[in-house]
Amino acid sequence: MENQAYLFGIFILNGFLIGLLFDIFRILRKSFKTVDLITYLEDICFWIITGFIILYSIFKFNNGELRGFIFIGILCGVLTYMLMFSKIFIKVNLFIINFLKKMIYFVIVVPVLFISKFLKKIIFKPISFLIINLRKSLSKFILKIKNLFFNKKKNNYKKDFT
Repeated sequence: MENQAYLFGIFILNGFLIGLLFDIFRILRKSFKTVDLITYLEDICFWIITGFIILYSIFKFNNGELRGFIFIGILCGVLTYMLMFSKIFIKVNLFIINFLKKMIYFVIVVPVLFISKFLKKIIFKPISFLIINLRKSLSKFILKIKNLFFNKKKNNYKKDFT
């Protein structure tokens, strides 16, 4: 009887862990927008991890024997976690993730945007200006050379026929 109470407690903890894992996936979905394919892959990962947790616990602590109280313990653990801790865990972690996202934005993204605008003004605009003017000058030069050769050839043809 004492062994069964111990096992029941272990499977309550397993249920608690499964509830926690479920919330981690929920937090990821709320924090980062993903396409449907990623959501499906996350669901598959959740069920694979959950299956491994349950199978490991059954083989480790109960020698692979399936009993009804195992599933009742898991259900009790999940329900206890969901009713008592889930909302708090989600709120705290969403706050932390959103804070970190804002910090990363201000520490990394804003300086990169500033530097790129600065480089665009200081380096790329003058280079672009030079390239455009060189292209115009080069096209004018090529046009003059074409005109020079075509006009000379026309003059030579006129001399041959007269």
